[in-house]
Amino acid sequence: MEKINIEEIFAQNVFTPAVMEKYLPKDAYDEVMRVMEHGGELSRETANVVADCMKNWAVEKGATHYTHWFQPLTGFTAEKHDSFITHPDANGKMMMEFSGKELIKGESDGSSFPSGGLRATFEARGYTAWDITSPAFVREDATGAILCIPTAFCSYKGEALDKKTPLLRSTQAINEQALRILRLFGNTDAKKVSPCVGAEQEYFLVDRKKYLKRYDLLYSGRTLFGANAPKGQEMSDHYYGSIRERIGSFMRDVNIELWKLGVTAKTQHNEVAPAQHELAPIYETANVAVDHNQLVMETMRKVAERHGLACLLHEKPFAGINGSGKHNNWSLTTDTGVNMLDPGDTPNANIQFLLVLACIIKAVDTHADLLRQSASDVGNDLRLGADEAPPAIVSIFLGEQLDDVVRQLVETGEAKHLINNEVLATGVDTLPDLLIDPTDRNRTSPFAFTGNKFEFRMVGSADSIGDPNVILNTIVAESFCEAADILEKADNFDIACHDLIKKYLAHHQRIIFNGNGYSPEWVKEAARRGLPNLPTMLDAIETLTTEKAIKLFEKFGIYTEAELNSRKEVLYETYSKTLNIEANCMVEMASKQIIPAGFLYMKDLAGAVKLANNVGVSDRAARNILTEVTELLENLEDALEALKKALGEAQAIKGNKEKAFAYRDQVKVCMENLRKPADRLESITDKSIWPFPTYEDLLFEV
Repeated sequence: MEKINIEEIFAQNVFTPAVMEKYLPKDAYDEVMRVMEHGGELSRETANVVADCMKNWAVEKGATHYTHWFQPLTGFTAEKHDSFITHPDANGKMMMEFSGKELIKGESDGSSFPSGGLRATFEARGYTAWDITSPAFVREDATGAILCIPTAFCSYKGEALDKKTPLLRSTQAINEQALRILRLFGNTDAKKVSPCVGAEQEYFLVDRKKYLKRYDLLYSGRTLFGANAPKGQEMSDHYYGSIRERIGSFMRDVNIELWKLGVTAKTQHNEVAPAQHELAPIYETANVAVDHNQLVMETMRKVAERHGLACLLHEKPFAGINGSGKHNNWSLTTDTGVNMLDPGDTPNANIQFLLVLACIIKAVDTHADLLRQSASDVGNDLRLGADEAPPAIVSIFLGEQLDDVVRQLVETGEAKHLINNEVLATGVDTLPDLLIDPTDRNRTSPFAFTGNKFEFRMVGSADSIGDPNVILNTIVAESFCEAADILEKADNFDIACHDLIKKYLAHHQRIIFNGNGYSPEWVKEAARRGLPNLPTMLDAIETLTTEKAIKLFEKFGIYTEAELNSRKEVLYETYSKTLNIEANCMVEMASKQIIPAGFLYMKDLAGAVKLANNVGVSDRAARNILTEVTELLENLEDALEALKKALGEAQAIKGNKEKAFAYRDQVKVCMENLRKPADRLESITDKSIWPFPTYEDLLFEV
């Protein structure tokens, strides 16, 4: 096996500041770095220089084309490739050029991507704008080497049509407000505060040949039919188990591809469910983390295909076993290396940390509905609330140590003592005693403090992490702003800060919950506390356009009311389209595969009954199975017709919201009713007759 030198290959295909320093003249390099750090626009001359140097660097790596790489509201990435060639010269020699104008601005059809009404078909113009804060990179695959330039995507009138533009706006907002908090404590060294994110990515791998035989996986990303395998995850033998060679080979190639692109792929392991795995990176600025998570998903899909595998990123590709999520680890770090969420050794005496913590608790409690909405999608409806993922009720886990500090502050106004770390004695002389962390972990918590960051565990595996981080940045910026407004005017800062921390914690401690989020008792307790419970995606969508939400987003320039309404329409439309695809797929599979297979098996059973009668032996076993198969086929036919009827009625509805609710309340119920007899039929049908690979084939034969 070829030896890998990570230091040599890491970021070799990225136009990093080190590469820029090598290729750019010093004055151009200094201007680029100044704009990256402090904002502003490049001069036309510098933009032309940067573009030419970027082109030369990319061409040296074999690139023939460039693309403005952006993230529309589909949740995926989009790109249009243009070559570097221009008109031949007088001698017919081909010229290669790339101008500053081409680098900074591109154009795409703004009406062909989801816009929720912001763009009509006759208003097609949309612009892509270079995001200088996320490095360009060269992607190598069967298409060739392509220079990819991360960009924002906006309409002709400046409305955000993508995931990146609001993220950049929210990053700017929280930077401004976090600096105000730091200045209150005398910190004049920090010039910038950046939200930092590490997104753990869960996924499934199945054999590609088997995947291609499952129309439901092809069209919807999940199995719409399928009886449980005899074995699932109950033995916990797959979790952290030895990685199979075929999977390990895939992981190795994924790591190499990602390292070349500057993605800090750090951790890999088997997850709980069979055929499920996880990849986790090191933390980086939120904007780059969002781009890199898209690259992670794209790379895993491509590399899987090369290995004869299919990578499933759906939140619930298989019923009866764990689905996949994406844990969004979020913190705030200054340009001087200070993590504002680091409690230090004495968090009870760390006033700056306590103020930051109180502001975050206030933000999450005030806008729990928005945070829940940011992690809602059709697939996640199948995962959230099960015994594998956080419930749909947002709460905060602080752990024993911080929970005790909060309790003391609320009750007495002072936190005089601290639950100290203890030593875990292993009882084995040759093993070291271990210093226990100040708190345990709580995997049932949607928003858990894990030492020096918060882990937002609700995000779905296929989702962009752009939306959750927009919400986190914005709601915390609001809390910081309100706190700074009060404290900047205070006559006695120490007393005012102490009182504000106590007030925030006392008013918002209802959001803190350290218990079992899976328990039915918590649902009742959360209702008693007045916490919002939004079980499904459709329950959460309207939170985007409440008076509270509009005021929040417009205050910090994150979204206009029109942009919020557009996103709401996109979500309703996406829900309907997703369920429509799934329902149509079920109709096809039931009509053309499952029912015909049932008739074939019925024919065999009828033959067995006839044969038993002919030879004078009991036909009871064959007749009993034949009777059950016949009843199941009748149930299937009835359920199929009911689904067709509900589907037709839903498709006829005009309004996006009304249509979406019809799909949830009628079509989805009919889909579940169709699956039940089909899965039972699968469990008793001769395997040689069943028309597509089963759960056993997909999960245990990789």
